[in-house]
Parts: sequence; C-alpha cells; structure tokens
Amino acid sequence: MRPRSVTVAVLVSLSLSLLSLGTAQRPASTLPERMADTGGGTQLITAVAARTGSTTGTVTWWDHKGGRWVAAGSAKARFGANGLTEGATRKQGTNTTPTGLYGLPYAFGVEAAPSGTRYTYRPVRRNSWWCQDTSSRVYNRWTEPRAADCRASQAEHLITYRTQYAHALVVDFNYRRPVRGRGAGIFLHVNGRGTTAGCVSVPKSAMRRILRWADPGRAPHLAVGTTGGRTAITRY
Repeated sequence: MRPRSVTVAVLVSLSLSLLSLGTAQRPASTLPERMADTGGGTQLITAVAARTGSTTGTVTWWDHKGGRWVAAGSAKARFGANGLTEGATRKQGTNTTPTGLYGLPYAFGVEAAPSGTRYTYRPVRRNSWWCQDTSSRVYNRWTEPRAADCRASQAEHLITYRTQYAHALVVDFNYRRPVRGRGAGIFLHVNGRGTTAGCVSVPKSAMRRILRWADPGRAPHLAVGTTGGRTAITRY
C-alpha cells in the first residue's frame, strides 16, 4: 500500500474511533428533554405512573441548568383511587388524577410554611373551604368563609384534612377557566392513609423539600402522565 493510502486509512480509522467514543460518552436524554412541553420555566415536577390503572408512581423535581435538566429530588407518589385519566376529558367525582401539564398558582397548608418557602403560602383556617359545587359562582376556588351558594356537601372543609393538607400546592387543573363538572380541588399534597380522590400525593418530608425548592420566579409546572400510551407524559 502506498504511504498516502496508509495515512488516509489511519485518519479514517481514528475519526471513526473518536466518533464512537463521543457517542458512547454522550449522556442519555432526561425525561423533561423527551417531553413535548415543560411549561417554559426552569423548574419542573414530573409525576409518572406505569399505566392509567396505576395508583402509585414517582414524583421527581427538576432544575434546568447548564443547558440540561437535572433531577433535584425524587419520591414515591400516590394517585387517584381509580388511577389516571386524560385531563381534557376528565369528569368530576371519578377519583382519577388528570394527566397533562399544569401551572402551580400558590401553596397552602394547615401547618406553617417550611423555612425558605418562596411561594405565596395561604394558611388554612377553621373557615377555609374549597368549593366543588358546580352551581356555585366560586366553583373550584378557595372560599373563606364558605360562600352562601356553595353547599357544604359539595365542598372540602380544608382543616379537616390536617394530614393531607399539612402542606400543599394548588394545581392549575380546570382552574383559570373552570369547566363545570370537569373537576375541582386538584393539589400536590402530603400522603394520607391511602390513594387520593384525584390529587397527587407524596410523603410529608418530600412535600416540605419541594416547597423549599420551588421558586415561582422560575415558573415551575407539574406534568402528570404514564410511561407510555395515549397519556404518556412525553406527550404533554
């Protein structure tokens, strides 16, 4: 073989080796990087279940820095007693957690906010209610005291859920422009004794960590979905 041919062969071989090495060292894409939308901010919470019939899964909170999404923490999660369903077609009273991508307007709790909490944090008082009455003018809103047109049987008396609502974040599901009958009172909150009525819940220690971490100035969102299928979290 002529010297020039040897040189070209060596250079080609070296280039292929470097390309292979670069590919091998390239980090795999993270879950947020595979999603259709993350809300436009630099913080994100994902809540993922294996399938729509699942009542447990994983919540992970992420920071976007250095051009990549990096996990800041993770915890086991609980979902609705009847699993998950597409948020756009969910019906109230089905005990299902709505899938989709949602903002997080404000936080609240029976207990004081963890030190370092930057979110607006509303204290739960004895006359604090969340209205789920579809005929009320305050449907899917905090009402204090309970509005006259919101029946007590169709509202949550927040202070009676001292464990679950020790700390919580309001989820912007059916909140900005409520569709009556779609659902009300969807939160990210502390675990109770079992599944939820449609919320996402995590251990109390995780909820406190999330509140210390979350920065409204970084526009955090909550994405809820399954690992695959029609409600795959990567679709939102």
